[in-house]
Amino acid sequence: MSLAWTFAMALHAQPAPLVAPSTGVEVRVDSDATLRAELQSARPGTTILIASGHYQGGISVEGLAGKAGQPIVVRGADLKAPPLFEGGTSAFHLRDVAYLELVGLTLRGVQGNGINVDDGGTPETAAHHVTLRRLTITDVGERGNQDGLKLSGVDDFTIEECTLERWGGGGSGIDLVGCHRGTIDGCTFRQRAGTSGSGVQAKGGSSDVTVRRCRFEEAGSRAINLGGSTGLEFFRPVLGAPPHFEAKDLLIEHNTFVGSDAPIAFVGVDGATVRFNTIHLPHRYAIRILQETTAPGFVPCRNGRFTRNLIVFRSSEWSSGGVNIGPATDPGSFEFAENWWYCSDAPTRSRPTLPTPEKDGRYGDDPRFRDSDHGDLTLRSDSPAKGYGANAPK
Repeated sequence: MSLAWTFAMALHAQPAPLVAPSTGVEVRVDSDATLRAELQSARPGTTILIASGHYQGGISVEGLAGKAGQPIVVRGADLKAPPLFEGGTSAFHLRDVAYLELVGLTLRGVQGNGINVDDGGTPETAAHHVTLRRLTITDVGERGNQDGLKLSGVDDFTIEECTLERWGGGGSGIDLVGCHRGTIDGCTFRQRAGTSGSGVQAKGGSSDVTVRRCRFEEAGSRAINLGGSTGLEFFRPVLGAPPHFEAKDLLIEHNTFVGSDAPIAFVGVDGATVRFNTIHLPHRYAIRILQETTAPGFVPCRNGRFTRNLIVFRSSEWSSGGVNIGPATDPGSFEFAENWWYCSDAPTRSRPTLPTPEKDGRYGDDPRFRDSDHGDLTLRSDSPAKGYGANAPK
């Protein structure tokens, strides 16, 4: 069992509290001015409770730092009526922060990225221990490279129960650049149909990231981009001696994907496991294996594992046997095992074209969803596929 998996399980078993410890200071704010003032003066253990209402985006804070066991918490006072932040280039730009939690906020109509969290331009000292929970981020940017959440140089992070809808047409719901030891859990991604971009992207030297129990609905052309293409100056940590990778040791499990050209894209990644996911009606492929960064010292895309997934597709929306393989990759290093493949309009055509032989795959049997026409991809009681896909026992 990998260290990444052990760490991810520890994060999942011990979620961060919704409020700071009782020994901290609790402050209530109900205006833009008081919120900005309290953010500048917050100390470890401070909880800032934001009253319901409308607030102006464009908040920028640097060096906001709690401590282990005493995070700084910025939270909607009423989680059933969260405060709404509108406008600004980013609703929040958080630079060089630590032990910080944002909980129960709604962001809408931001021109650039919804929230930026970064290391303040100092890759040798990452932002760290950042929790983003119960955030709703909608209508971010326009058709460019604008992200719902943009994390650059952030370690030991948790993103939970967030909803991201309609980010920039060429951006990502969550974009990770040089981020390490993090979990994205229980989030929902909905994008405009026919857009490029991705739901989640982890690149720029990112490692040990888990994406678990999320739902992706038409979440860009690549719902999850495992790796990507990053300018060499933006890698975190700064590139030293090779080998180099866009991403490494990623875990994608128990997620549901609806649509997208390719729900899963391995792109310059050195080791990623994709298991127990449900993929429903992708528009071209189930998987892409690509290499976009070809600078000296970078490993070819390699060491992917694709196991116990449940894939349902139509023959009219199925190219190259469901797998697209680009040049300069190492498809022979990929492992496929025990996946359930079903072509809904031509069951005899259910077997995919894989780069390596699959062990114990299942082909051509209807998994029997409860109501796939209305988005319910849970399995009926008489389903023969109960050990496969997003709803398999954990």
